[in-house]
Amino acid sequence: MSKHESQLSNDGHDTESTYDAELLRYGDRVMLIDSRNRRYLVTLARDAAFHSHSGLVPHEDMVGRPEGSEFRTASNAKYIVLRPTLTDYVLKMPRGAQVIYPKDLGPILLLADIHPGVRVLESGLGSGALSTTLLRYGAIVTGYEIREDFAERAQENVKTFLGDEPLERYHVHIRDIYEGIPESGLDRVILDLPEPWQVVPHLPGALRRGGIFVAYNPSIIQVQQLRSVLADGPFTMIETVEILQRSWHVEGNAVRPDHRMVGHTGFLTSARLLGGPAEDE
Repeated sequence: MSKHESQLSNDGHDTESTYDAELLRYGDRVMLIDSRNRRYLVTLARDAAFHSHSGLVPHEDMVGRPEGSEFRTASNAKYIVLRPTLTDYVLKMPRGAQVIYPKDLGPILLLADIHPGVRVLESGLGSGALSTTLLRYGAIVTGYEIREDFAERAQENVKTFLGDEPLERYHVHIRDIYEGIPESGLDRVILDLPEPWQVVPHLPGALRRGGIFVAYNPSIIQVQQLRSVLADGPFTMIETVEILQRSWHVEGNAVRPDHRMVGHTGFLTSARLLGGPAEDE
């Protein structure tokens, strides 16, 4: 047991209050960042090590150390260790399908007005990036997925980042949403599907009045067809946005937009439901 790890067993009040939230432990998911800002996700485990072309960093060296600590390999390569943010995890999570990128996940939270306790139906789970984000912000999520392997991967990714507790708010079903929505009284419906317009006729029976619908689609032709169907239904505040992310190079007096940017990934279409089953008085 390392000196730093032994501090974790100390029952002294000062040690607990000072280090409890900061020190790394076995089982923690951490991110190692090298001198070129490359990022590697690792789960700390006993008798394990992080290996790279520059050498290795034993996991036991990281356990008991605070976030932001620096480590060197035998070849003097430097790595900084931090716990990953949700953005870090989404970009590095194991994938069975393409994920919705962080630049779109944030706007989805706002467009759908996600908050603790809101009931969300999500369909097209993919690798679970959106599920993880919705659960992180307190939503109760029912997920429809037609592929069992995608459903399993989504649940594994949720558990890896959030732990077991959010799984109590995550109910995944192998189901084709195009065929109907058994749920009712939902607050939100969020789709990442190739033909979201097929779901629109089911929304009045599933969403509560005033509920919010959001769809993510890569093609403007998909958006055009979706908007046409929404316009013929009991919906209002129908909008489509595209989020572009451009970083800047700032070094001394050299200030300019970076040559590369995260451009088009998808369009976000949102709407509010006016019609539907009357709510109880």
